[in-house]
Amino acid sequence: MNTLRLCCYALVTAALIPASALAAPTVNTLGGDTRVQLSGDFVGALTSLGVSVRASYPARLRGANAAFPIPGGELDLGNLKGEVDHAGGLSLQAGGTQVNLSSYTIDTTGAAPVLTGLVKVNDSVLGRLPLFDITLVSAPIVRGLHSRAGSVQLNDVQLTLNADAAVALNTVFNVTAFQAGLPIGTARVNTYFYEPSP
Repeated sequence: MNTLRLCCYALVTAALIPASALAAPTVNTLGGDTRVQLSGDFVGALTSLGVSVRASYPARLRGANAAFPIPGGELDLGNLKGEVDHAGGLSLQAGGTQVNLSSYTIDTTGAAPVLTGLVKVNDSVLGRLPLFDITLVSAPIVRGLHSRAGSVQLNDVQLTLNADAAVALNTVFNVTAFQAGLPIGTARVNTYFYEPSP
């Protein structure tokens, strides 16, 4: 189990180990959530710009703590490549401009893990953009690997503002305050999985 965790951690943080080197199933994720403690830097930047934040159902926001339910997804347990989907999101409001960031997906299929989201401006869809870059501080915890069900937990996940998201927010709000690499917060991802029947 410890060996698997170290392999998963190395892969998700950009090591490239061939998938054939690890024997583990591809599973569907279902349930659980991602909880984020928003950083003081991010909250301070929003406050200085007069931007208010609220959660979009079924996400929850209490103070600087946000939670986003996980309705589904798919992961290869051998290398944690895949996507984990989320419901709800956050709405940023300043004057008559509202930006909604929703339907988050943690995507680990590329060279580096990223969280993407559907971006809407005043209820018009702008598109799906990379929002937050992801950095892992500790190894994933995989439980129930030898059964057809189990859980995956990631702690102390660091989220920073992606360059594309910074450009989009600056453009929409007509500011220059949003910079790539701005600390967004620290996340904990906890989701359950099951192996589909062959």
